Amino acid sequence: MTPADTLLLNESTIQSLITVSEINDIVNQTFQGLADGSIVNPSKVSLDLGETGNEPQYEGFMNAMPAYVGFQDIAGIKWVGGFQGERKQAGLPYITALTILLNPHLGTFISVMEGSYISNMRTGAQAAIAIEYLKRKPSVTIGIFGAGMQARKTIQAIADRMTIDHLYVWNHRRPTAEQFKEDMAEFVQGEIEVTTDPAQACQAEVLITLTPAQEPLFKTESVKPGTIIFPMGSFQEIEDELILKADKIIVDHVHQALTRGALKKLHGQGKLNEASIDSTIGDHAQSQEAIDPDQQQIIICIPIGTGAMDVAVAYQVYQKALEQNLGSHFDFHG
Repeated sequence: MTPADTLLLNESTIQSLITVSEINDIVNQTFQGLADGSIVNPSKVSLDLGETGNEPQYEGFMNAMPAYVGFQDIAGIKWVGGFQGERKQAGLPYITALTILLNPHLGTFISVMEGSYISNMRTGAQAAIAIEYLKRKPSVTIGIFGAGMQARKTIQAIADRMTIDHLYVWNHRRPTAEQFKEDMAEFVQGEIEVTTDPAQACQAEVLITLTPAQEPLFKTESVKPGTIIFPMGSFQEIEDELILKADKIIVDHVHQALTRGALKKLHGQGKLNEASIDSTIGDHAQSQEAIDPDQQQIIICIPIGTGAMDVAVAYQVYQKALEQNLGSHFDFHG
């Protein structure tokens, strides 16, 4: 492979080269790198393609997510988005993505690969590692809102790090939730309970929302003290009242979390700012201190997602592909 060659990798090859455990380990390293400053990770840049109802009305968006990962000495960018509309009519998955890796010494593009598989997997790993940091115990009960691809990958990632004692599943389509229950049985040692009552799912000690909901999925009064809530979608999945009531707000990337997802509206209204963020997930990765369960705090934890995680996972995939002589080589300068 010459310096000008770019390795092209498709989804099936990527899946064959990386495991859930490996992705969890890389995400763990990435949180630590975000905390110690060895990772450079600007905020996402978003391109609205009709997601908010503006022109052009294609019911979609794209995010550009660049990063430099110091522990691997690699740079890259994930170009990722979600589309309803014509993409949905064509039977294509909601998420579409590519990841591009850059040699930071030469400025050469060493790989271009399908990005949605890694994106979905590392999204799940973010929650798994954050729960591990905050709980520091071998088992957990979970209430998950949404039963799509990212919800599946999240449960798989959590199950790799700890035992799931009980899993409540809420989804706006019950048949989808029932299929989720069947498919996730191998990953959950305890009972999986499908519910149509959001308040019932709120009995769990960890609540995770992974939906495109544009309004809250459950009431603030349904959340009991001692709960950690992960609003992981890029929309308004929980009530503003719950955010303002929370004892702690923990994020992966302060500026990005304030300008997207659950905190965006309150930040725009001047009700939240950087001083409102108690800590980052990386801080907890370094401190090795669990949240004291006796304090019975309500905690909002938002891993909004960083390009560094995609770049780091993609680089390990790239290295394995080279070792096994997989993928296609292409010279963009030829």
